[in-house]
Amino acid sequence: MTKPRNRSSLSRRAFVGTAAAATAGLVVSRRLGAVSPPELIRIGLVGCGGRGTGAAIDALRASEGVELVALGDLFPDRVAKCREHLATLATEDPAAGAKVKVTDARCFTGFDAYQQVLGAGIDLVILATPPGFRPAHFAAAVAAGKHIFMEKPVAVDPAGVRSVLASAERARARSLAVVAGTQRRHDVGYRAVMQRLHDGAIGDIVAGQVFWNQGGLWHAERQPAWSDTEWQIRNWLYFTWLSGDHVVEQHIHNLDVANWVLGSHPVRAVGVGGRQWRTAPAFGHIYDHFAVELEYPNGARVTSMCRQIDGTANHVGERFAGTRGTSDAHSAIEGANPWRFEGEAPNPYVQEHVDLVASIRAGSPLNEGRRVAESTLTAIMVREAAYTGQVIAWDELLAAAQDLTPPDLAFGSLAVPPVAMPGRTTLNRTWNEA
Repeated sequence: MTKPRNRSSLSRRAFVGTAAAATAGLVVSRRLGAVSPPELIRIGLVGCGGRGTGAAIDALRASEGVELVALGDLFPDRVAKCREHLATLATEDPAAGAKVKVTDARCFTGFDAYQQVLGAGIDLVILATPPGFRPAHFAAAVAAGKHIFMEKPVAVDPAGVRSVLASAERARARSLAVVAGTQRRHDVGYRAVMQRLHDGAIGDIVAGQVFWNQGGLWHAERQPAWSDTEWQIRNWLYFTWLSGDHVVEQHIHNLDVANWVLGSHPVRAVGVGGRQWRTAPAFGHIYDHFAVELEYPNGARVTSMCRQIDGTANHVGERFAGTRGTSDAHSAIEGANPWRFEGEAPNPYVQEHVDLVASIRAGSPLNEGRRVAESTLTAIMVREAAYTGQVIAWDELLAAAQDLTPPDLAFGSLAVPPVAMPGRTTLNRTWNEA
């Protein structure tokens, strides 16, 4: 295998100006529009970690007439590991394995790997790097004329959300498909229940609870050869500029369901959170628990609770109460109009790719960009209510100057920001402020 091309740094100007400048030299592919089903759709993957590799495999299993042709990641070992995993498909799932057409020449590494993937003759790109990079990568993909699958969340701060909202509108104007990794939106059980809730099965919805409580997740032990930047990116879950904190990276799924049920985003939030169990340097500076109340435009209150602490009770799910009943949002309704989902449920991680490709080929491309941006900002609202200890209003948050991206992305020194302190941490802060 030849060594993938590498770039060691990316200036802040280049990072945030991607849509206007970084793709200027790329050849914009023709829009697929209403292509006929047999026509080939070439896929590129940006972000070769576990979720990115899994998303690529899901895409290959979802549809005929697709091929994975290019890979990009900051780190060469990630690309190599991804290729090893993809190679196992030849025996585990021959039909999917036959669609892997990645060559040495179309494997790229470095901070500009995403640009190289976008210029590698692809039609659709999967964006699965740590979320802090998503706004710039999304903007570049739209500028390059690619259809897009992007993992959630799509930003870590208000500046990033505003960028994603603008890119989503540009994608709509160019008839580019945009599907996000909020797979519950493509789950047949959730969709069946949601239709009934919106038709009034439990009456007016007045309250809800959403939970993602579990034990701890993986972390990367620092290696002597790693710079500060490399360690933080490899250990990205634990740094707000990369993950948004676990309430944004993970709990967004449940908060997205709340927005879906109520047909809107919240208008304000207040709550608490902290860092009680994961206090070692290996866990960066994020919190390990949150509990926040969200108020929606109709006056409904939703309690949001998430925790990553070993040895504690696990609970992942949602529940909503209306004037005529209750529902878990994905399988059952109780009260005046009881109902339970009993049908077959295809894998929603695959179904989201089925729906993406089908929309491209039908000439009616899906665009979930605004929706996932609003759910991302909802999760950021929960984080900021806990971090600051203040009441956070939606409009104030969306307009906030907060930008958590470090000024110079290069392999070198990069300080860990202080742990947020309620009553002291402010909404309009930069990457290195508490």
